[in-house]
Amino acid sequence: MEIETHTLRGDVAGLQAAVEPLALELQAEWTVRPAEVRPKVVLMVSKLGHCLADLLWRWRSGELAFDIPCVISNHETLRPLAEREGIPFHWIPITPESRRKAFAEMETIWRSVNADLVVLARYMQILPADVCTRWPARVMNIHHSFLPSFVGANPYQRAHQRGVKLIGATCHYATADLDEGPIIEQEVVRVEHSHSEEDLLRLGRDCERLALARGLRYHLAERVLVRGNRTTVFRD
Repeated sequence: MEIETHTLRGDVAGLQAAVEPLALELQAEWTVRPAEVRPKVVLMVSKLGHCLADLLWRWRSGELAFDIPCVISNHETLRPLAEREGIPFHWIPITPESRRKAFAEMETIWRSVNADLVVLARYMQILPADVCTRWPARVMNIHHSFLPSFVGANPYQRAHQRGVKLIGATCHYATADLDEGPIIEQEVVRVEHSHSEEDLLRLGRDCERLALARGLRYHLAERVLVRGNRTTVFRD
């Protein structure tokens, strides 16, 4: 709900104090924040920049109201895209030997900037299970497939081999179980037998941009309720 503040006799702290006894009685999960407070969203990327570019445009244009304290990547490829917008860019390479240390460094950055949400905008690394556990419903991922079909890597290649008639993308919260977190939004597009694997990649990236942007918009507006491994999304 959004409350017009001119109807309140007190401030936000007073409203919180007034609601708390009822919330305790109902064992409710609840939050109250001023509408003008912009959530802080850390963007995680790898080499593919289509999702990052799309989110930066929506952020710069004001279509999505959030702040970007930094962009984190395991490659240097997209540094110019972030720094062109004046956004700090952190390069944290990952190897099998440095994996634990690298993710500890990333989590330290998330905390230091007081991140409200972390978006894996085609960040092609699997987050450690304990990180997902510490950030429940606060790490959003875009999966380049229509889950639960074709989980894991190379879904478009496998979809092309299977001869599917629809491909898509899934925006979901990351959990300890790979590609099985609560689904927020999905987008699909019809494909034909004449489409090549490269065509599926191109069409799929359009789906990824749309699904991620909508999922982020619903999250920023606090329209997503998570219950177990399901979500209820209050769309416009």
